[in-house]
Amino acid sequence: MENSLDLELKTARRKGAKPMMWVAMVSMTMMFAGLTSAYVISSNREDWVSFDLPVAFGFSTLSIVLSSITFFIAKLTAKKGNKTMTTVMLLLTLALGLGFVYGQFQGFHEFQDMGLYFTGPESKVSSSMLMVIVFAHVLHVVAGLISLLVVCYKQIAGLYPKDDVLGLELGEIFWHFLDLLWIGLFCFFYFNT
Repeated sequence: MENSLDLELKTARRKGAKPMMWVAMVSMTMMFAGLTSAYVISSNREDWVSFDLPVAFGFSTLSIVLSSITFFIAKLTAKKGNKTMTTVMLLLTLALGLGFVYGQFQGFHEFQDMGLYFTGPESKVSSSMLMVIVFAHVLHVVAGLISLLVVCYKQIAGLYPKDDVLGLELGEIFWHFLDLLWIGLFCFFYFNT
């Protein structure tokens, strides 16, 4: 039985969890806004080289969009108390998230096949900046995958009763944010490379 101090602490954490998530997402958005602004400013350089986006980025985009759908379904089924379907959807989300990361690294290999490198004498400012921004996003997705692993563990352990899925909801909010951020970055690069 929880004492009143534990209950108050738990209530305070619940009240602060979503606002803190929003603050973190605004901070990340500002970071990527700064990076894309630097990309736009640098595109006026004389040595700027235009190129097509790797095909793998299109496939990875599809993967992360599908993963957001499966995460949304997982939350809906968790709220209905369907533990089996929630677990399946969370594991599918994890697989699609890993597919996204794989697609990003395949895109980096496609850049190399095009003769575009991140560093070195053959590197171009445009491809280097794009790779920095994409890699920064991949790092955030890795953080999202770690939180998704925690959510999967808690789901499998039965720690999400249908009336208390806050941890799952926070994971979902962050995952949707990463999805929307990538779609924005993908569109930005599509129209600015």
